[in-house]
This record gives sequence, structure tokens and C-alpha cells, in this order.
Amino acid sequence: MATIRIGLDRLPPASRAAVEEHTGPLLTVEETAEGLNSEIAARVTSATGAWHIKGLRTEHPRTWTQRREAAVAPFLTGLAPTLRWQVETAGWNLLGFAALNGHHADYAPGSPDLPEVAALLSRLGETPCPGIELRHAEQRLANYATHPDDLHHFAGPHLLHTDLNHTNVLVDDHAPQGDRARLVDWAWATRGAAWLDAGYWTSWLIAAGHTPASAEHWAAEVPSWHAAPAEGITAFAAANANVWAEISAADPAPWTLRLAAASEAWRTHRMSRQ
Repeated sequence: MATIRIGLDRLPPASRAAVEEHTGPLLTVEETAEGLNSEIAARVTSATGAWHIKGLRTEHPRTWTQRREAAVAPFLTGLAPTLRWQVETAGWNLLGFAALNGHHADYAPGSPDLPEVAALLSRLGETPCPGIELRHAEQRLANYATHPDDLHHFAGPHLLHTDLNHTNVLVDDHAPQGDRARLVDWAWATRGAAWLDAGYWTSWLIAAGHTPASAEHWAAEVPSWHAAPAEGITAFAAANANVWAEISAADPAPWTLRLAAASEAWRTHRMSRQ
């Protein structure tokens, strides 16, 4: 479920002052609508720069997502915006990221963003998992796999993002081609098989209008995808469909129902090829 968003002006004065120790006095504040996990989300500027601020109350049940993002941030050079500072004061945990320019990725068929996302996932697939506390992919999918024997396909030593919502990918058209995309919102960072993020992307591609075969074509642009056994991909498609069936049943919003239908279409496609 989405977290209720509040404005930056609702922060306690002590929290606002702690932010401005890093930024200087704020000149502009632009609240952002995207993202489901943050109570505070805003792009701010001061005389010294621009930042994206996200935050949760320290008593919020998902404050762990803030700490996970802070822990993984140093290992994401070239993959994500740089974390510049973190403050925890007056009951709030706040992260300040270097602000990125760009637009949310367009996953529709024919979009010029698709090669950039594939290049981003290719770089991520080469990233070893840092030695920080993260859940493992086989643990996260344990309750959703069709057979317990399927889980070994998901295990691996690589760092995964696992939430390939198009709003989590920013594309800067003015950056060098092949290096324009960055991933934001690493709350669900996970350790697992390198090819899994291409698998998570596949459902989002289908939801954006691709056929399952077209979506798998784009997944195949990510080198790690070719290391995945066919039965492993099928097992993941089935587990992922179960995940989205549960999410959409608990929160039947249009976007969750769309992802559930897309994931089920992918599972059906995979099963028809057996």
C-alpha cells in the first residue's frame, strides 16, 4: 500500500534545519508525486546545488527501507544517483541524493529508452553484491514458487534492484548514448542471480504493451539473461505471477491489476512452450 505523502514544510523545524546544514537555505521545493514508499519526496535547490530528498518518520514500519538505501548507495556508481547526506533527527530519517535530470523511462514498444534500460541492466548484472545485509532472492520468492526445487535458480552472488517500475528509471537524453539511464529507489535491493532483474523488467514491458515474446527479446539484450536456464526463467515467471496476484488482490488498483495480468500472460507464454 502507498504511504501517505506530506509536504516538506510539514517537517519539524529541527529536521528542516538539519537538512539545511547540508544544503544551505532552500530556494525552491518541488514536491514529487512518484514513489509509493516515502512520506517526504521532493526536489529542492539552494545556492549550492540540487537534491532529491526522501524520508520517513523513524517510527514508520518501513524506515528500514531508508537504511537499506543508505547502506547500498556507496556501491551504485554509474547505476544510481549519488547519496550526498543522511540525517536522522526530530523523529525523521531523511536522505539527500544528487538530483538527476531526465524523464521516467518509456517502456512502450519502439521506445528509444529501451536500449538504455537494457544497457543499465547489463551494467547492474556485472555488479557483485556488497557485503551488507540483504535478503536473498530465493528467500523473497520462497512462498511464491510453484515447486521448492525451483528456488535454486534464483540464488546468486549479484546485486539486484527488483522493482523495475518505469518510474524508478530516469533517462537523461543529454548524457552519452548507452549511459543515459539510472535506477532510483533501492529499498528492495536483493542478492541473487544476475538475470533476475531482466526477468522483473519483462513483466513491466508486457504491461506497457509488449507481447511476451517481444518482452523476452528485450530481456535477451541483457547478457546475464543468456546464463539463465529455460526452466529457471519459467519458474521465475510463475513465481512472479503469484507475487502480483497477491499484490493485486490486496490492493486492486488499476496499475496492480495491469501488472498481475501482464505477469500471468508471461507465465502462460512460458508454460505453452514446454
